[in-house]
Amino acid sequence: MTDRRTRALRTKAAVDGTKPTSSPIFQSAAFQSGSAFFYSRKDNPNVHELEDALAAWEGARHALAVTTGMSALSLLMGLLRPGDTLVCHRLMYGCSLRLFQQQVEERRVELLVLDLDRAEDLARLPASTRLVLFETPTNPFLRTVPIAAVAAAAHRANAQAIVAVDGTWATPLFQQPLQHGADVVAHSLTKFVSGHSDVMGGALLCDRDDLAAALRERRFYHGANLDPHSAWLLARSLKTFPLRMREHARVTRLMVDLLRTFRAVERVDFPQVGDGQLHDYGGIVFVQLRPAYRERYADLIANLRLFDTGTGMAAVTSMVAQPYSGSHASLDDAQKASLGLDCGLVRLCFGLEDEADLAADLTQAFAALVHPPSSRDA
Repeated sequence: MTDRRTRALRTKAAVDGTKPTSSPIFQSAAFQSGSAFFYSRKDNPNVHELEDALAAWEGARHALAVTTGMSALSLLMGLLRPGDTLVCHRLMYGCSLRLFQQQVEERRVELLVLDLDRAEDLARLPASTRLVLFETPTNPFLRTVPIAAVAAAAHRANAQAIVAVDGTWATPLFQQPLQHGADVVAHSLTKFVSGHSDVMGGALLCDRDDLAAALRERRFYHGANLDPHSAWLLARSLKTFPLRMREHARVTRLMVDLLRTFRAVERVDFPQVGDGQLHDYGGIVFVQLRPAYRERYADLIANLRLFDTGTGMAAVTSMVAQPYSGSHASLDDAQKASLGLDCGLVRLCFGLEDEADLAADLTQAFAALVHPPSSRDA
């Protein structure tokens, strides 16, 4: 090669023998023939590394990393065929429920919304049940849905039924649905796995070879594979994942005890822990304000100093949100009312700030609801 343009274009870093202590980012769309990888839309070394780590945490044989948690649910929806029934729990993330409502119309399948923690509702599962999808703990209210009972009922109704659990808020550190009879676990990696609000991703995990192959094929043809840089960031975050989650859990328990002493608080939602399904929990709670304060969310967030507002959560910094106008904004007023969701429900996400600072901030902000500064100064 004599032309400088040719030499410049053909110059590549030598990777053989470099032995880095952390994985480099394989920011490449394609790989040469003979490589174990073919095309990053199908697979990539960074994605592969992340999937292996996720499978280890979940105790699963297969893991598929995808672009977001919503794309993970969309891939599952692709398993449905006309005449099938999709069953979901009545308490779910608002966007997930809207996705199901849209998809069932397009795919000509039935949507059945039940209380999956009630035996009488589990007895209503039809023989056409193909996919049962639910969160536990639920969004909102952090209710526990018994995975083993739902899995047993679904498989009695139809041996080919797929039971999928969204374990995003429980995380694989504290809950492993596959051990309780679930067929698939879905995660939004954007939340606690990332833990820093700086990357998006989703995942599907299972033990069945046929199910993994079907989902992997759909991921390839739908272009839903995670990009190398996001996979690298998420794999990095997983290295501190257990340390962060245990601290989230410790601080959350302290804050829950404090919140329950506040005059403006009617109820603090915290999931059932230690029942053999959920081993521990931390990070996100719901606070129901008493009727006299339910229209005062704007005042509360104005007084909070250490809690950012917005749609983010499950990160190293604390956040506050109103599900009525945020996570469940896609539902109409009647749907929100049927869930028991009103504008007085507040979602608090505890980060890794000093617990004394968080406690002081919560104390002054909730006290200001009961005794506004203007009334105290009068």
